[in-house]
Amino acid sequence: MKTFFSEKGSPKKETPMSIPKHDEIRLPALQLLENSGELKTKDFIQPLSQYFNLSDEDINQMYPSGNGYIFYDRITWALSYLYMAKLVDKPKRGTYKITSTGKDILKKPAQINEYITTTLKTKKKKQTTSEQLMIENTDDNLTPQERLSSSYETIKETRYKEILEITLSKKPIEFERLVVKLLQQMGYGGEIKDAGEVTKISNDGGIDGIIKEDVLGFGRIHIQAKRYKIDIPVSREDVQKFVGALAVAQSNKGVFITTSYFSKGAIEYVKNLNGTNNIVLIDGKKLAEYIYNFGLGMQTEQIIELKKLDTDFWDSMQDDIIS
Repeated sequence: MKTFFSEKGSPKKETPMSIPKHDEIRLPALQLLENSGELKTKDFIQPLSQYFNLSDEDINQMYPSGNGYIFYDRITWALSYLYMAKLVDKPKRGTYKITSTGKDILKKPAQINEYITTTLKTKKKKQTTSEQLMIENTDDNLTPQERLSSSYETIKETRYKEILEITLSKKPIEFERLVVKLLQQMGYGGEIKDAGEVTKISNDGGIDGIIKEDVLGFGRIHIQAKRYKIDIPVSREDVQKFVGALAVAQSNKGVFITTSYFSKGAIEYVKNLNGTNNIVLIDGKKLAEYIYNFGLGMQTEQIIELKKLDTDFWDSMQDDIIS
């Protein structure tokens, strides 16, 4: 195996080159982690810039749009793919550590990109949140339009992961407040003042939040919020307890929201309620999508405007007749 880094993680000098693509950064980034332990994203900049022999100008070069540094952005994407392929882990937010799988792949470094591509394209019956969030489209044989669309979806999937990660880093009470705010952002409660309410922890009766649908409060949506690690399922029993709590509250409208996913038993249970209770299940993937799409705690980073020919405009012009 070729060694790119010393025992202290310092890179060996390489010949000068242009800013590397993210797939070229994966291997040296993984080798750096093997020798350096846990690293934050910013900690990769200096050693990797030395490895690729980049100048300060290279390191500070920005995208033409002015939307970020190219080298740093490519490092983050290299780490994202390593993480999605389970070659690295995140012991805490923004920090990376090599996994046992990552150490194994370093025994055959030439295969790293093929391994990542194969892993992300593996077809699975998606059940867990991790499987749902797996990026499958890594095909480079795309038209510019298809590639742009694929990149857009890839960026969104990455944001979804980030939303769940930061949500899980907050206290449970903050998650309850978050889901109440989300339902209000989605339009539930309308213009009613203080339509959303987080119930008191000591006496919530299995109900974490309430949304008032009318001024007098006759119509109410009750909320259960389970802040689980993304691959620990919400069971049928959890949902049954929520239905019981709704009965005590004399309500038939409930939303069960989790950062994780629902077991098959839980999903089947809700399907078989026969209309006696109107229960909506929102898993981690759907939660992240709603937070993203309704702009809760999100900022617009970039707007790309694509245009096509206005056929009515061009058809109104006389064609040149070539004899």
